[in-house]
Amino acid sequence: MEGILYLTDEKNKKKFVQIDLEKYGEMWSEFYDLLIAESRKNDDKVSLAEVKRMFDANEL
Repeated sequence: MEGILYLTDEKNKKKFVQIDLEKYGEMWSEFYDLLIAESRKNDDKVSLAEVKRMFDANEL
């Protein structure tokens, strides 16, 4: 795929990817958001009511 470069290990297994940000820069932010969401999927959940309470109490 043009603008995407896969870097492989000694067994030719894909390990890293380089993305042409001039070509795919707008898509990068979406991909990055997905990475952040995936990394936080097991975080403790906080209800909207609790967030509002924390906001009102200047705890955020």
